[in-house]
Order: sequence, then structure tokens, then C-alpha cells
Amino acid sequence: MLRHRFQPGRLVTGVFLILAGVIYAGDAGGLWETPWFVVIPVVVGGLCLAGAVGVVARTVHRRTVHRRRGAPHTGQPDESRADPSGRRAKDA
Repeated sequence: MLRHRFQPGRLVTGVFLILAGVIYAGDAGGLWETPWFVVIPVVVGGLCLAGAVGVVARTVHRRTVHRRRGAPHTGQPDESRADPSGRRAKDA
């Protein structure tokens, strides 16, 4: 049994931050020369990619949970929970 849900967005973030660390470590070790600004696009691009992966993973997870519960995912809010009085927006 898993203790928590797998979050691929955090995995992508970790990979890109490790890549940034490797880039700076290689520069510090004298293996190659890296300008200071090279890591900025790596980190920003990694964070943007991680955000997109997180959104996709959340969408897939929500659809999977709805299928397991037997509720069809329509993308629309449940009308019975939308208004406590039970009226639709058109009736008001």
C-alpha cells in the first residue's frame, strides 16, 4: 500500500533542479565553463514543465477516481450542490 499518491510534477521538478546542480558542479569542478545565466532557463523551464505535468496528472487522477466511484465525469458542476435551494440559475 502506498503512503501517498505519486506526484509526477514533483519528480520533474527534482530532475531539473538536480540538472541545475550538476551544471554548476561541473563548472565548479573545472570540467566545463558555464555562464551564470545558463541555469535560469533550465530551472524556469523545468518549473513550467512540472506545472503542466502536475495539471495533467491531477486531471487524470480525478477522472480515474470518478470512474472507480461509478460517477460519470461531465466537466459540469453538480446542479444539486450548486444552489442550496435546488433551483437552477435559469429559474432565478
